[in-house]
Amino acid sequence: MRIIVDAFGGDNAPLEIVKGCAIAAKENDCEIILVGREKEIEDILKGLDYPKEKITIHNADEVIGGCEVPTTAIREKKNSSLVVGLELLKEGKGEAFVSAGNTGAYLAGAFRYLGRIKGVKRPALTTYMPTANGACIVLDVGANADCKPEFLKQFAVMGSVYAENVLNIKNPKVGLINIGAEEAKGNELMKATHALLKEEKNINFTGNIEARQVPEGDADVVVCDGFTGNIVLKLTEGVAMTFYGMVKKAFLKNVLTKLAALAVKGGLKELKKKMDYTEYGGAPLLGIDGVAIKAHGSSNAKAIANAIKSAIKFYNADVNGKIKEKIVEEE
Repeated sequence: MRIIVDAFGGDNAPLEIVKGCAIAAKENDCEIILVGREKEIEDILKGLDYPKEKITIHNADEVIGGCEVPTTAIREKKNSSLVVGLELLKEGKGEAFVSAGNTGAYLAGAFRYLGRIKGVKRPALTTYMPTANGACIVLDVGANADCKPEFLKQFAVMGSVYAENVLNIKNPKVGLINIGAEEAKGNELMKATHALLKEEKNINFTGNIEARQVPEGDADVVVCDGFTGNIVLKLTEGVAMTFYGMVKKAFLKNVLTKLAALAVKGGLKELKKKMDYTEYGGAPLLGIDGVAIKAHGSSNAKAIANAIKSAIKFYNADVNGKIKEKIVEEE
């Protein structure tokens, strides 16, 4: 299969993106099409060890920056690596597209060039979140700040399909983020959504879930509106980074704490790996009519290689086909 990659999307582009593609080309049975400024990509590839026949370049001279207004950038920068990559996917030149670039522009571009799966009311931006039991997925985390109950119901269905077929979680537990576990808690949106999810036959709905229960692993699929989800995501990232920094500082305080650090070094490495976003690589835009994987904006080579693996798994599992089946069942 062919994976199209935005070589100039993300904080560490193009170097880490290209390096990640070289790793992925060696580890996976796929071809990779790097989209971006050809000369710069070629210069990086010269210093890398990779199967030459598995990576090609499609030139695109423009770049959409992380701070640009999404809709304006998509409209005005038609020759950007992001837009050209999406167009290649739409034309069938590849089976999946991966980008670590401007999230808003990626969403706007995917909506414009690929469209929604028939029957899907709103696409959802998905993310992985480490938990005590491994990882869960949270959706929506920013695509839809204002939602209706039927949007959230479809998020639950799409998230369940993804968790079951890509994360290999049988009958994944679905939780609705709320201010309390009781059924009567929350605003009108949460109450109406809870009622819909209780009746939805295509999911294993386990009820409301408070934000503090998410890292405990009480749900495999966590559903919320994009405004709430984005706050949960950013707060979790901030707490994790701050906590890790505080622990590191505490262990470096004196000779005794340094010795203690050596004793627990293995456990700390394992914990850091569990919390490391690069292990998960990228998450899909669910509901988009195409395999569109969004990698973290700060992705390094390892994260990009893992995002490409996610794209391959998503495509091979025919997640979009299964979502179409579930959505049709509801109509």
